[in-house]
Amino acid sequence: MLTKKQLDLLEFIHKRMQADGVPPSFDEMKEALDLRSKSGIHRLITALEERGFIRRLAHRARAIEIVKLPESLGGTGSSARGGFQPRVIEGGAGQPAPAPAPPIPANLSATELPVMGRIAAGVPIEAISQVSHHVAVPGQMLRAGAEHYALEVKGDSMIDAGINDGDIVVIRETDTADDGDIVVALVEGQEATLKRFLRRGASIALEAANPAYETRVYPSDMVAVQGRLVGLIRSY
Repeated sequence: MLTKKQLDLLEFIHKRMQADGVPPSFDEMKEALDLRSKSGIHRLITALEERGFIRRLAHRARAIEIVKLPESLGGTGSSARGGFQPRVIEGGAGQPAPAPAPPIPANLSATELPVMGRIAAGVPIEAISQVSHHVAVPGQMLRAGAEHYALEVKGDSMIDAGINDGDIVVIRETDTADDGDIVVALVEGQEATLKRFLRRGASIALEAANPAYETRVYPSDMVAVQGRLVGLIRSY
C-alpha cells in the first residue's frame, strides 16, 4: 500500500524516466509534489524503497531504478491505497511468508501479527511501515475476514485511555471511523499518530487522552484513517 504522496512521487519518477531516460532531481521532485523541503522527498523515497518499488544505486547521481509499479500505474505490484500494508502471518520459524490467512476462527488460541513499527501517542511522527518483529495476538481480538496489524506505542498522550508508552496496539485495517474511535490517522500523507477521532463540521479533530496534550484539528482532506484500535498487549 502507498500513500497518495508516495504514489504521486512514483508516478512522477516513472513518467520522467519514460520521457528522458533518467530520473528527476530531488529539486524537481520537491517542486512537482509542492513540498516545502527536500527532507519530505527523502522520506518518500525511503518509503518507496522499503516497499520494494524503487532501488537506489550507490555512487551514482540521480541513481534511482524503478523495480515494480502498482496496478494503478499499469504494473502488477501491491495496491496503491494509502498507508500501511498489514498482513496476517501464521507462526512458524524459518518458513516462508504464506499468502494472507483465511478468516480467523474466534477460538484460535493466538495468531502471529506483524509489528509494523512505532506509532506516536503524542505529536505525530513519521509513519513507519516496515515489519520489525511479530507478536502473538489472541484470536478473539481479531475479526474474521478482516486484516490486522500491530504497532508499538511511543509517548503518553493516550495514557488516560489505558494506553502507555511501550504498549503494543492491535489495529484492524479500515479507512472509516466513528466519532470517539481510537484510530491510526495519517496526517498530510506522511505522519502517523494514534488518537481519538472526532468530526467537527468539515474538519477532523485528533484528540489526546491526556490533558497535557492539545487536540489537533485538521481539514478533513489532510487526515486519512488507517485503522481502528481493537486490542492492546502489554509486557511487564
